[in-house]
Amino acid sequence: MPVVHATVGALLIVTNTLVAAWGFIAYRRNAPPGDFFRHALAAAQTLVIAQAFLGLVLISQNLEPGDQLHFVYGLLPLLCVAYPYALRGEDGRRNLLVFTIGSGLVAALGVRAFMTGPH
Repeated sequence: MPVVHATVGALLIVTNTLVAAWGFIAYRRNAPPGDFFRHALAAAQTLVIAQAFLGLVLISQNLEPGDQLHFVYGLLPLLCVAYPYALRGEDGRRNLLVFTIGSGLVAALGVRAFMTGPH
């Protein structure tokens, strides 16, 4: 199960990095990114939820990370997924920026969580 958690973590980092870059480019070009971007964003956010669930499964099996800070870097991405929904408004361009920033933060926190994982 730790290998699955690490694999989903790697996918989470890659997917959220790609979504953040794609969203930032679309924001800078002032062009809506389209339906495929929304699907990629949904997949990236789903990976965050799956990763948190897998982490809870590992905790239930008495498998804890090498550093307690891993819990912080493991839980903050959930806020980065939820908070943009709370900030949504009528301005689609601003919404794109908020979700892009959220995905960028998730990727960065994912990298940090990887650094504090099992040793």
